[in-house]
Amino acid sequence: MELKKIALNDIHEELGAKMVGFAGYNMPVRYSSDIEEHKTVRENVGVFDVSHMGEFIVRGPKALDLIQKVTSNDASKLFIGKAQYSCLPNNDGGIVDDLLVYKIEEEEYLLVVNASNIEKDWNWIKQHNTENVEMIDVSNKTSLFAVQGPNATKVLQKLTDVKLEEMGYYTFTKGKFATYDDIIISATGYTGSGGFELYVPNPVAKEIWNKIFEAGKEFDIKPIGLGARDTLRLEMGFCLYGNDITDTTSPLEAGLGWITKFTKDFINSNNLKKQKEAGITRKLVGFKMIDKGIPRSHYPILNLEGEQIGEVTSGTMSPMLGIGIGMGYVEKSLSKIDTEILIGVRNRQLKAVVSKPPFIEK
Repeated sequence: MELKKIALNDIHEELGAKMVGFAGYNMPVRYSSDIEEHKTVRENVGVFDVSHMGEFIVRGPKALDLIQKVTSNDASKLFIGKAQYSCLPNNDGGIVDDLLVYKIEEEEYLLVVNASNIEKDWNWIKQHNTENVEMIDVSNKTSLFAVQGPNATKVLQKLTDVKLEEMGYYTFTKGKFATYDDIIISATGYTGSGGFELYVPNPVAKEIWNKIFEAGKEFDIKPIGLGARDTLRLEMGFCLYGNDITDTTSPLEAGLGWITKFTKDFINSNNLKKQKEAGITRKLVGFKMIDKGIPRSHYPILNLEGEQIGEVTSGTMSPMLGIGIGMGYVEKSLSKIDTEILIGVRNRQLKAVVSKPPFIEK
Protein backbone atom coordinates (compact mmCIF):
# COMPACT_ATOMS: atom_id res chain seq x y z
CA MET A 1 0.00 0.00 0.00
CA GLU A 2 1.38 3.40 -0.98
CA LEU A 3 2.25 5.70 1.92
CA LYS A 4 0.27 8.94 2.27
CA LYS A 5 2.29 12.14 2.11
CA ILE A 6 1.93 15.05 4.49
CA ALA A 7 1.83 18.55 2.96
CA LEU A 8 5.53 19.28 3.63
CA ASN A 9 6.86 15.87 2.56
CA ASP A 10 9.21 17.43 -0.03
CA ILE A 11 10.63 19.92 2.50
CA HIS A 12 11.60 17.10 4.87
CA GLU A 13 13.29 15.20 2.05
CA GLU A 14 15.19 18.38 1.05
CA LEU A 15 16.29 18.78 4.68
CA GLY A 16 17.83 15.30 4.47
CA ALA A 17 15.40 13.62 6.84
CA LYS A 18 15.35 9.85 7.00
CA MET A 19 11.75 9.10 5.95
CA VAL A 20 9.93 6.00 7.18
CA GLY A 21 6.45 4.58 6.97
CA PHE A 22 4.54 5.41 10.16
CA ALA A 23 0.78 4.87 10.60
CA GLY A 24 0.39 4.78 6.81
CA TYR A 25 2.26 8.09 6.27
CA ASN A 26 5.73 8.85 4.94
CA MET A 27 7.21 10.60 7.98
CA PRO A 28 10.57 12.14 9.02
CA VAL A 29 12.05 9.92 11.74
CA ARG A 30 15.29 11.88 12.13
CA TYR A 31 17.35 14.63 10.51
CA SER A 32 20.68 14.30 12.38
CA SER A 33 20.63 11.94 15.37
CA ASP A 34 17.89 11.07 17.85
CA ILE A 35 20.07 12.08 20.82
CA GLU A 36 21.06 15.44 19.30
CA GLU A 37 17.44 16.22 18.37
CA HIS A 38 16.21 15.12 21.81
CA LYS A 39 18.67 17.47 23.55
CA THR A 40 17.74 20.33 21.20
CA VAL A 41 14.14 20.13 22.47
CA ARG A 42 15.10 19.71 26.13
CA GLU A 43 17.60 22.60 26.10
CA ASN A 44 16.62 24.89 23.24
CA VAL A 45 13.82 24.66 20.64
CA GLY A 46 12.80 22.27 17.86
CA VAL A 47 9.91 21.79 15.45
CA PHE A 48 8.06 18.55 14.77
CA ASP A 49 5.83 18.16 11.74
CA VAL A 50 3.12 15.87 13.10
CA SER A 51 0.61 16.51 10.34
CA HIS A 52 -0.23 12.80 10.21
CA MET A 53 -2.47 13.28 13.28
CA GLY A 54 -6.24 13.23 12.75
CA GLU A 55 -8.61 16.16 13.33
CA PHE A 56 -12.40 15.96 13.51
CA ILE A 57 -14.82 18.87 13.92
CA VAL A 58 -17.93 17.95 15.93
CA ARG A 59 -20.62 20.62 16.09
CA GLY A 60 -24.26 21.36 16.78
CA PRO A 61 -26.64 21.51 19.75
CA LYS A 62 -25.94 17.87 20.67
CA ALA A 63 -22.16 17.94 20.08
CA LEU A 64 -21.35 17.94 23.80
CA ASP A 65 -23.75 15.04 24.43
CA LEU A 66 -21.95 12.94 21.81
CA ILE A 67 -18.52 13.79 23.22
CA GLN A 68 -19.70 13.01 26.76
CA LYS A 69 -20.97 9.61 25.59
CA VAL A 70 -17.82 8.50 23.73
CA THR A 71 -15.06 10.00 25.93
CA SER A 72 -14.05 9.20 29.50
CA ASN A 73 -13.20 12.71 30.70
CA ASP A 74 -15.83 15.33 31.55
CA ALA A 75 -16.03 17.66 28.56
CA SER A 76 -18.74 19.75 30.26
CA LYS A 77 -15.90 21.32 32.26
CA LEU A 78 -14.37 22.80 29.10
CA PHE A 79 -14.69 26.47 28.26
CA ILE A 80 -13.94 28.12 24.90
CA GLY A 81 -10.15 28.17 24.65
CA LYS A 82 -9.57 25.11 26.84
CA ALA A 83 -8.31 21.68 25.73
CA GLN A 84 -8.59 18.35 27.54
CA TYR A 85 -6.80 15.01 27.39
CA SER A 86 -9.25 12.11 27.21
CA CYS A 87 -9.78 8.62 25.83
CA LEU A 88 -12.42 6.69 23.91
CA PRO A 89 -13.30 3.60 25.98
CA ASN A 90 -14.50 0.50 24.11
CA ASN A 91 -17.15 -1.97 25.26
CA ASP A 92 -14.61 -4.54 26.48
CA GLY A 93 -12.74 -2.56 29.14
CA GLY A 94 -10.03 -1.32 26.78
CA ILE A 95 -9.33 1.90 24.87
CA VAL A 96 -10.21 2.71 21.25
CA ASP A 97 -7.76 5.63 21.31
CA ASP A 98 -6.55 8.55 23.41
CA LEU A 99 -7.25 12.04 22.12
CA LEU A 100 -7.41 15.78 22.77
CA VAL A 101 -10.77 17.60 22.94
CA TYR A 102 -10.78 21.35 22.18
CA LYS A 103 -13.80 23.58 22.81
CA ILE A 104 -13.72 25.96 19.82
CA GLU A 105 -17.17 27.59 20.15
CA GLU A 106 -20.22 27.05 22.33
CA GLU A 107 -21.42 24.15 20.14
CA GLU A 108 -18.21 23.29 18.27
CA TYR A 109 -15.35 20.99 19.29
CA LEU A 110 -12.15 19.78 17.70
CA LEU A 111 -11.06 16.20 18.41
CA VAL A 112 -7.40 15.35 17.73
CA VAL A 113 -6.71 11.63 17.36
CA ASN A 114 -3.76 9.37 16.59
CA ALA A 115 -2.77 8.92 12.96
CA SER A 116 -2.99 5.12 13.09
CA ASN A 117 -6.58 5.32 14.38
CA ILE A 118 -8.18 8.02 12.19
CA GLU A 119 -10.56 5.69 10.35
CA LYS A 120 -11.18 3.49 13.41
CA ASP A 121 -12.00 6.48 15.63
CA TRP A 122 -14.19 8.14 13.00
CA ASN A 123 -16.24 4.96 12.56
CA TRP A 124 -16.48 4.43 16.32
CA ILE A 125 -17.76 7.95 17.02
CA LYS A 126 -20.08 7.85 13.98
CA GLN A 127 -21.52 4.54 15.20
CA HIS A 128 -22.53 6.23 18.46
CA ASN A 129 -23.76 9.44 16.79
CA THR A 130 -27.46 8.64 17.23
CA GLU A 131 -28.49 12.33 17.25
CA ASN A 132 -26.97 13.10 13.82
CA VAL A 133 -24.42 15.57 15.22
CA GLU A 134 -22.45 17.19 12.40
CA MET A 135 -19.02 15.54 12.06
CA ILE A 136 -16.34 16.77 9.63
CA ASP A 137 -13.02 15.02 9.09
CA VAL A 138 -10.45 17.78 8.38
CA SER A 139 -7.39 15.52 8.81
CA ASN A 140 -6.32 15.77 5.16
CA LYS A 141 -6.67 19.57 5.11
CA THR A 142 -4.72 20.29 8.31
CA SER A 143 -1.02 20.46 9.11
CA LEU A 144 0.16 20.32 12.71
CA PHE A 145 3.50 21.75 13.88
CA ALA A 146 4.73 21.20 17.44
CA VAL A 147 7.25 23.89 18.41
CA GLN A 148 8.73 22.59 21.65
CA GLY A 149 11.46 23.52 24.10
CA PRO A 150 12.40 26.28 26.57
CA ASN A 151 12.94 28.83 23.78
CA ALA A 152 9.70 28.05 21.90
CA THR A 153 7.84 31.06 23.33
CA LYS A 154 10.60 33.50 22.33
CA VAL A 155 10.61 32.19 18.76
CA LEU A 156 6.85 32.13 18.24
CA GLN A 157 6.21 35.47 19.96
CA LYS A 158 7.88 37.19 16.99
CA LEU A 159 5.07 35.88 14.77
CA THR A 160 1.96 36.75 16.78
CA ASP A 161 0.43 39.44 19.01
CA VAL A 162 -1.12 36.74 21.22
CA LYS A 163 0.60 36.96 24.63
CA LEU A 164 2.01 33.45 24.65
CA GLU A 165 3.58 33.69 28.11
CA GLU A 166 0.15 34.31 29.62
CA MET A 167 -1.35 31.15 28.14
CA GLY A 168 -1.88 28.36 30.65
CA TYR A 169 -1.04 24.71 29.93
CA TYR A 170 -3.80 23.07 27.86
CA THR A 171 -5.34 26.37 26.79
CA PHE A 172 -5.47 27.59 23.20
CA THR A 173 -6.52 30.55 21.16
CA LYS A 174 -7.51 31.22 17.56
CA GLY A 175 -5.53 34.21 16.42
CA LYS A 176 -3.28 35.83 13.86
CA PHE A 177 -0.01 33.98 13.36
CA ALA A 178 2.65 34.72 10.73
CA THR A 179 0.14 37.12 9.03
CA TYR A 180 -2.57 34.43 8.79
CA ASP A 181 -5.87 34.66 10.71
CA ASP A 182 -7.65 31.92 12.66
CA ILE A 183 -4.61 29.77 13.38
CA ILE A 184 -5.12 27.59 16.46
CA ILE A 185 -2.20 28.21 18.83
CA SER A 186 -2.31 25.56 21.54
CA ALA A 187 -0.20 25.41 24.73
CA THR A 188 0.15 21.65 24.47
CA GLY A 189 2.80 19.14 23.49
CA TYR A 190 4.12 15.62 23.92
CA THR A 191 7.62 16.41 25.17
CA GLY A 192 7.41 17.86 28.69
CA SER A 193 9.68 20.73 27.64
CA GLY A 194 7.00 23.37 27.12
CA GLY A 195 5.97 24.94 23.85
CA PHE A 196 3.02 25.11 21.51
CA GLU A 197 1.20 23.22 18.78
CA LEU A 198 -0.09 25.05 15.71
CA TYR A 199 -3.00 23.84 13.58
CA VAL A 200 -2.44 25.22 10.10
CA PRO A 201 -4.43 24.90 6.82
CA ASN A 202 -2.36 22.95 4.27
CA PRO A 203 -2.23 25.74 1.63
CA VAL A 204 -0.26 28.02 4.00
CA ALA A 205 1.71 25.29 5.83
CA LYS A 206 4.93 25.75 3.86
CA GLU A 207 5.01 29.51 4.38
CA ILE A 208 4.29 29.20 8.11
CA TRP A 209 6.97 26.49 8.51
CA ASN A 210 9.52 28.75 6.81
CA LYS A 211 8.54 31.77 8.94
CA ILE A 212 8.97 29.73 12.14
CA PHE A 213 12.49 28.77 11.04
CA GLU A 214 13.34 32.38 10.10
CA ALA A 215 12.11 33.56 13.52
CA GLY A 216 14.12 30.81 15.21
CA LYS A 217 17.38 31.35 13.36
CA GLU A 218 18.99 33.26 16.22
CA PHE A 219 18.17 30.34 18.54
CA ASP A 220 19.53 27.74 16.13
CA ILE A 221 16.07 26.15 15.84
CA LYS A 222 16.09 22.62 14.35
CA PRO A 223 13.58 20.26 12.73
CA ILE A 224 12.97 17.21 14.93
CA GLY A 225 11.87 13.72 13.88
CA LEU A 226 9.62 11.06 15.32
CA GLY A 227 12.57 9.21 16.87
CA ALA A 228 13.26 12.00 19.37
CA ARG A 229 9.52 12.53 19.87
CA ASP A 230 9.35 8.99 21.22
CA THR A 231 12.30 9.32 23.62
CA LEU A 232 11.04 12.73 24.83
CA ARG A 233 7.54 11.44 25.64
CA LEU A 234 8.97 8.34 27.32
CA GLU A 235 11.17 10.40 29.66
CA MET A 236 7.92 12.05 30.79
CA GLY A 237 6.02 8.77 31.10
CA PHE A 238 3.41 9.83 28.50
CA CYS A 239 1.46 6.87 27.08
CA LEU A 240 1.73 5.92 23.41
CA TYR A 241 -1.31 4.28 21.84
CA GLY A 242 -0.47 0.85 20.45
CA ASN A 243 2.26 0.37 23.07
CA ASP A 244 1.24 1.47 26.58
CA ILE A 245 -2.50 1.68 25.93
CA THR A 246 -4.45 -0.54 23.53
CA ASP A 247 -7.85 -2.10 22.86
CA THR A 248 -7.20 -4.46 25.78
CA THR A 249 -5.77 -2.08 28.44
CA SER A 250 -8.11 -0.41 30.88
CA PRO A 251 -7.63 3.33 31.48
CA LEU A 252 -7.54 2.53 35.21
CA GLU A 253 -4.70 0.01 34.76
CA ALA A 254 -2.87 2.58 32.61
CA GLY A 255 -2.90 5.19 35.39
CA LEU A 256 -5.51 7.24 33.51
CA GLY A 257 -8.03 7.30 36.35
CA TRP A 258 -7.63 11.09 36.34
CA ILE A 259 -9.30 11.27 32.91
CA THR A 260 -11.96 8.65 33.78
CA LYS A 261 -14.80 10.62 35.36
CA PHE A 262 -17.65 8.63 36.88
CA THR A 263 -19.66 11.82 37.46
CA LYS A 264 -21.30 11.08 34.08
CA ASP A 265 -22.30 8.06 31.99
CA PHE A 266 -20.09 7.09 29.06
CA ILE A 267 -19.42 3.96 27.03
CA ASN A 268 -18.61 1.06 29.40
CA SER A 269 -18.56 3.38 32.42
CA ASN A 270 -20.48 0.90 34.58
CA ASN A 271 -17.94 -1.86 34.04
CA LEU A 272 -15.00 0.49 34.59
CA LYS A 273 -16.64 1.73 37.78
CA LYS A 274 -16.93 -1.89 38.99
CA GLN A 275 -13.26 -2.42 38.14
CA LYS A 276 -12.34 0.63 40.19
CA GLU A 277 -14.39 -0.58 43.15
CA ALA A 278 -12.99 -4.13 42.97
CA GLY A 279 -9.43 -2.85 42.48
CA ILE A 280 -7.17 -3.41 39.49
CA THR A 281 -4.95 -6.51 39.40
CA ARG A 282 -2.23 -5.09 37.14
CA LYS A 283 -0.79 -1.65 36.69
CA LEU A 284 1.31 0.30 34.21
CA VAL A 285 4.57 1.28 35.92
CA GLY A 286 7.72 3.12 34.97
CA PHE A 287 11.14 1.65 35.65
CA LYS A 288 14.80 2.61 35.47
CA MET A 289 17.54 0.13 34.66
CA ILE A 290 20.10 -0.55 37.39
CA ASP A 291 22.18 -2.87 35.21
CA LYS A 292 23.46 -1.63 31.87
CA GLY A 293 21.05 -2.46 29.08
CA ILE A 294 18.30 -1.00 26.90
CA PRO A 295 14.76 -2.29 27.47
CA ARG A 296 12.61 -2.63 24.36
CA SER A 297 8.92 -3.17 23.72
CA HIS A 298 7.79 -6.79 24.41
CA TYR A 299 10.85 -7.70 26.50
CA PRO A 300 9.70 -9.76 29.53
CA ILE A 301 9.46 -8.21 33.00
CA LEU A 302 10.36 -10.74 35.71
CA ASN A 303 10.25 -10.91 39.49
CA LEU A 304 13.47 -11.60 41.42
CA GLU A 305 12.75 -15.35 41.19
CA GLY A 306 12.89 -15.05 37.39
CA GLU A 307 9.14 -15.60 36.84
CA GLN A 308 7.53 -13.43 34.17
CA ILE A 309 5.13 -10.86 35.67
CA GLY A 310 4.55 -8.67 32.62
CA GLU A 311 6.24 -7.19 29.59
CA VAL A 312 7.80 -3.92 28.54
CA THR A 313 5.37 -1.72 26.57
CA SER A 314 7.88 1.08 25.82
CA GLY A 315 11.60 1.27 26.47
CA THR A 316 14.66 3.25 25.42
CA MET A 317 17.98 4.71 26.50
CA SER A 318 17.19 8.05 28.15
CA PRO A 319 19.34 10.70 26.40
CA MET A 320 19.22 12.94 29.49
CA LEU A 321 19.90 10.27 32.14
CA GLY A 322 22.18 8.00 30.12
CA ILE A 323 20.40 4.88 31.42
CA GLY A 324 17.67 2.57 30.16
CA ILE A 325 14.10 3.54 31.08
CA GLY A 326 10.77 1.99 30.25
CA MET A 327 7.15 1.27 31.09
CA GLY A 328 5.18 -1.93 31.35
CA TYR A 329 2.31 -3.70 33.07
CA VAL A 330 3.05 -5.71 36.23
CA GLU A 331 1.01 -7.41 38.94
CA LYS A 332 -0.25 -4.76 41.35
CA SER A 333 1.71 -6.30 44.25
CA LEU A 334 4.96 -5.51 42.40
CA SER A 335 4.00 -1.98 41.33
CA LYS A 336 5.26 -0.08 44.38
CA ILE A 337 7.96 2.54 43.81
CA ASP A 338 11.51 1.20 44.43
CA THR A 339 10.45 -2.45 43.95
CA GLU A 340 13.32 -4.33 42.27
CA ILE A 341 12.41 -6.23 39.11
CA LEU A 342 14.30 -7.92 36.28
CA ILE A 343 14.08 -7.15 32.57
CA GLY A 344 14.85 -9.94 30.10
CA VAL A 345 17.28 -8.42 27.61
CA ARG A 346 18.62 -10.87 25.01
CA ASN A 347 18.79 -13.95 27.26
CA ARG A 348 20.07 -11.92 30.20
CA GLN A 349 18.11 -10.91 33.29
CA LEU A 350 19.02 -7.33 34.13
CA LYS A 351 18.13 -5.49 37.33
CA ALA A 352 15.74 -2.55 37.25
CA VAL A 353 13.71 -0.62 39.79
CA VAL A 354 10.10 0.57 39.61
CA SER A 355 10.18 4.36 39.31
CA LYS A 356 7.46 7.00 39.08
CA PRO A 357 7.50 9.01 35.84
CA PRO A 358 8.47 11.61 34.83
CA PHE A 359 11.96 10.14 34.88
CA ILE A 360 13.56 13.58 34.63
CA GLU A 361 12.83 16.88 36.38
CA LYS A 362 10.60 19.17 34.32
